Amino acid sequence: MPRSSISPITRQGTASRIAALFPRSYEGSRARFRQNLDRVQQFWSSARLGAHRISSQEGLTIDWIQADPRLSYERILILTTGEHGIEAFVGSAILQVLIDDYLPRLAPADTGLLLVHAINPWGMKYRRRVNSQNVDLNRNFIWTEGKAEPAYDTALNPAYRQLSSLLNPQKAVRHQIASALSFSIRLAKNLLRFDFSDFWKNIVIGQYHDPQGIYYGGSELQEEAQILIDLLREQITPYRQVLVIDVHTGFGPRYQMSLINSALELRESASLAREFNYPCILKANSKDFYPVRGDLLDYLYNLVNTEFPDVGLFATTFEFGTFGDSIPAMLRDLRATILENQLYWYGTLSNSARIWIQREFEELYFPGELKWRVKAIEDACRALDGILEAEGFFRN
Repeated sequence: MPRSSISPITRQGTASRIAALFPRSYEGSRARFRQNLDRVQQFWSSARLGAHRISSQEGLTIDWIQADPRLSYERILILTTGEHGIEAFVGSAILQVLIDDYLPRLAPADTGLLLVHAINPWGMKYRRRVNSQNVDLNRNFIWTEGKAEPAYDTALNPAYRQLSSLLNPQKAVRHQIASALSFSIRLAKNLLRFDFSDFWKNIVIGQYHDPQGIYYGGSELQEEAQILIDLLREQITPYRQVLVIDVHTGFGPRYQMSLINSALELRESASLAREFNYPCILKANSKDFYPVRGDLLDYLYNLVNTEFPDVGLFATTFEFGTFGDSIPAMLRDLRATILENQLYWYGTLSNSARIWIQREFEELYFPGELKWRVKAIEDACRALDGILEAEGFFRN
């Protein structure tokens, strides 16, 4: 059983301490992450910083801390954040909790560490979900080995094209009321054509034909994705057991983090819920969640199964719900996503509309409410307790 269900930060914390976990800027978050090297070196003397400067963006880097075990390469804990840039603000908080509260409980003699800050630094800095090429990186990790079809298939998901007038309006945003009304009218027309579950799946699975559209997966492997693949392959190589946690926000009940597992994970969700003592575990399939093409976790399972068949892998997503999981909440999510993308490409003459859209989009990915943030940390700690205990990462 897990040793505790709530971090010392939340048991003993104050509002100011909780608030301090969540950074205000990309630059501040990156600086704090780099400063954590000293803390990690207290337990892993081998710990070192790594960084990759994004070639097209001056001053933006993917940063990581890696540490090798002292004696034997039994297991490695990997935590990645900011695949969707704006989500890195919550990811940074979870990284800090892991470093402050959990590193002393691990076993540096046979456990390695890889902590990745902001896979998509451009998206974090400019508070967008996508990278500078408008690519949703979690639609970009496509496993191609042994497959004949194109990796970035422009013919994929034809239903998305039918929804184009709703999803990607090609004009400047009007004022707030007009924008909300226009969305509602277009939405009503399109909902008459699809069952809601099919409607939602056709949007979020990803598309590869409209470079300015939402959920665009790109036309080639992105620089950020290639860097992460190379880093993960290098880190996985010497170990027998690999645990990967990828931090995301936006989906699920407002005050409940979900563990979202790859459809390629063989263990059933109900069994893992008992094993981890965690109440909300789903698979990324049509029944529990929704399938995604180009998903990082799917890529990892394919990579390990193909290149490292003797390695034991468990990879999961910490998915923090924000607006909620009701149909009205999901439609609010969709409206915020559409309007933010429309604002980016076509602008607006209404400053009030700009402020409203930006606030909605930020609330979708990192809510400012203290109650939400406290619960997010509590849920992350409960999940970390359960997973690290069950997977054998805590000291004996």
